[in-house]
Amino acid sequence: MRVVCIYRDNQDYSRMVDEWLENVRRQTGREIETMDPDENTGFCEAYDVVEYPTILVLGSRGEVRASWRGLKLPLINEVLYYLI
Repeated sequence: MRVVCIYRDNQDYSRMVDEWLENVRRQTGREIETMDPDENTGFCEAYDVVEYPTILVLGSRGEVRASWRGLKLPLINEVLYYLI
């Protein structure tokens, strides 16, 4: 499975997202892929990403298995379920 966090850097919420990503890495030993929506507009259009931050869990065929949108970031355990 692929977990992608789509967010813009240098925004009000960026520090919170960076800290969350660092906590995930520290607690699980796994990295979550990050993506800038301005550099990946095709990806964002394909998955209808219009709110940031957005975290998507994609299956092997690119289907969305789970998603979280907005400032209410998921618990690390919720994401870890898909990383294992």
